[in-house]
Amino acid sequence: MRYETPGTAKEAAGLLAGEKGAAFLLAGGTDLLVKLKMGVVEPDLLVDIKRIPNIDKIQTTPKGFVIGAAVSGAEITEHKGLAKAWPGLVEAANLIGSDQIQGRATLAGNLCNASPAADSVPALIAAGAKAVIVGPQKKRTVAVEKVVNGPGRTTLEKGEVIEAITLPKPEAKSGDAYLRFIPRTEMDIAVVGVAIQLKLERGLVKKARVVLGAVAPTAIIVPAAAKALIGTKLDEPALEKLAAACSAACKPIDDKRGTIEYRVRIAGVLAKRAAKIAFQRAGGAS
Repeated sequence: MRYETPGTAKEAAGLLAGEKGAAFLLAGGTDLLVKLKMGVVEPDLLVDIKRIPNIDKIQTTPKGFVIGAAVSGAEITEHKGLAKAWPGLVEAANLIGSDQIQGRATLAGNLCNASPAADSVPALIAAGAKAVIVGPQKKRTVAVEKVVNGPGRTTLEKGEVIEAITLPKPEAKSGDAYLRFIPRTEMDIAVVGVAIQLKLERGLVKKARVVLGAVAPTAIIVPAAAKALIGTKLDEPALEKLAAACSAACKPIDDKRGTIEYRVRIAGVLAKRAAKIAFQRAGGAS
């Protein structure tokens, strides 16, 4: 196995693109290192991106935040600016694994792992996050919801790497929230995850984004659920319509963590709870 430590994202992309054998990118490595130890994968090339400048930094800009692909979950949780601007996203990132995993796991890795139950992905989508993707020949920026196209699959082309995740500066009178349900009290995989972002005007919901996780092959945006909240103060009829829309959008599977019927029911329940939290964070009356 060949081990490389490129100095730029473009160099990393070139290495990956030029390898004819099995090539893997290493950032946090919380999944890859386990697979290596178990012999599930046998790389011909391992590209470690942690020496790329700013790849492990969170940068605050006039437009929002730039989170390098090697920034750990622990660093995200400890960043006061991010926690204030996007508390729901920070809470979602904080749910990825144990304290030890938090010291290495990354948002970009959680995204590229392409698990339907990834905790950070619904929250990233609700926040309007984008992925900065670098290839051997070009650089492009796409909405996070365009990155994953199925369990374990992404739209990244051969040689492409995610250099950073960008988050917009939140609007005034806005708030986000993420909730999940798991069988155990901690360190488990989501049965259902719900992320909601709201923008208020004169006490009413002006904009909304509702995203579900773990109930379909990919995280799904639910426009009907968002529409149910627009123009309301989150009264009970609006919340019931939200829950119904979320349940209707679910396309889950039966597995040991939950049945189809259970996931459909829980999606609506969690959506109502998450909406209330986002509403309060946006300055809405409780």
